[in-house]
Amino acid sequence: MKFCLIVDDTDVVRKVASKIIEGMGHIPIETTTAEDALERCKSSMPDIVLLDWHLPTMSALEFVASLKNIRAEVSPQILYCVTEADPSELRAAFDAGINDFVLKPFDSNTLAPKLAGLLTVEDAYA
Repeated sequence: MKFCLIVDDTDVVRKVASKIIEGMGHIPIETTTAEDALERCKSSMPDIVLLDWHLPTMSALEFVASLKNIRAEVSPQILYCVTEADPSELRAAFDAGINDFVLKPFDSNTLAPKLAGLLTVEDAYA
């Protein structure tokens, strides 16, 4: 069973993602702010972070940079959740350290395969 941290300021997005993650047999952890997410990562690093591209007080790229500064045995896989696939923005996000992206709004048909792929990559390094 894996832990998936959902970082999004929209209730509906968090709830939909949580249901999908639970349906896959994993544990969702929801938070609305990047700051709270970083605190949670400091106490217990998740296996995957679903990261909203637009957060109210810290950019997603700032979050990724801050996450890299947390000492942990394993770094989480980061799934970047965006509303449009802007190539320059995605390139910057991949350069910063995300592992994949998914377009919002998502459903189980689009999110579950992305999560499964990231968990498979993570298991290959275990």
